[in-house]
Amino acid sequence: MTRIIFFGTSEFGAIILEKLIHAKIRPLLVVTVPDKPVGRKQLLTPPPVKSHIMKHKWNIPILQPENLSTISNQLSAISPDLMVLAAYGQVIPKEILKIPRYDALNVHPSLLPKYRGPSPIQTAILNGDEETGVTIMLMDEQIDHGPIVASEKFKMKNQKFTYPELHDTLAKLGGELLIKTIPKWVKGEIMPQPQNHAKATSTKRIAKQHGHIDWSKPALYIERQTRALNPWPGTYSFLKVETQDLNPQILKILRARVLEGTYEKAPGKTFLTTSGKLAVQTQKDALLVEELQLQGGKPMPAREFLLGHKDFVGTILA
Repeated sequence: MTRIIFFGTSEFGAIILEKLIHAKIRPLLVVTVPDKPVGRKQLLTPPPVKSHIMKHKWNIPILQPENLSTISNQLSAISPDLMVLAAYGQVIPKEILKIPRYDALNVHPSLLPKYRGPSPIQTAILNGDEETGVTIMLMDEQIDHGPIVASEKFKMKNQKFTYPELHDTLAKLGGELLIKTIPKWVKGEIMPQPQNHAKATSTKRIAKQHGHIDWSKPALYIERQTRALNPWPGTYSFLKVETQDLNPQILKILRARVLEGTYEKAPGKTFLTTSGKLAVQTQKDALLVEELQLQGGKPMPAREFLLGHKDFVGTILA
């Protein structure tokens, strides 16, 4: 039996860990980040990987160090054959990468060297890629830089994936690929292939401001934005309030599609189509809004929203 230490934090890592356990590849230890305050009440909340372990009662020891260097001796004492990392969120020090007999493998949701970094799934949707996939790499001291051990492609052509949908699809694909790869790797049946670093591209960490809609962009890009940044930070615009003592209200666009055509209106202006549907002018074509949420309100279909906001049509979103 291969002695594995698993590093993971997010839901992506949790899905992969579950795949391993169902395949009877059970880690000796899981390393994840400390519990953190979440929400308005700042309740101390465990990361998804820990939550999954507790929910399913897998009875796997968990370490949650603030600093990985502080557990180096504990990891060495376990004498692991292999370390597996999936969306852990922290850089692994060189001293820890040297511990396992068969090194450390990382599961990344892109076809490396394309889309290194923290947001490969969102970036693939934003760019309208027709193909993505998962890569298992041999870890080194740089982010998503090591030689490729295995990869698998996934076709997205003509599919309107939201971030959660593509995230879960790639996590499951990554887990299945990992299950097939681990036995071959420890038997020495795989020769890792160096990445073509000249073709490497990087992604950025998603921040709240990335969800703000720029109506001077084409509708196609904004429609991708609504899918890529769902549920966080979400895509939003500002509804100007005529009363001077009130700040603009945030209006979230939850679901939308492209409405092709030329409408000769200012970017950001709301209007009704000939069939009575809500649309917003963009730099090219228009965005047909299907579901939205006004600050302080609940999500609702556009037709219901218009019933309660009859003066909304003709306003300009910013």
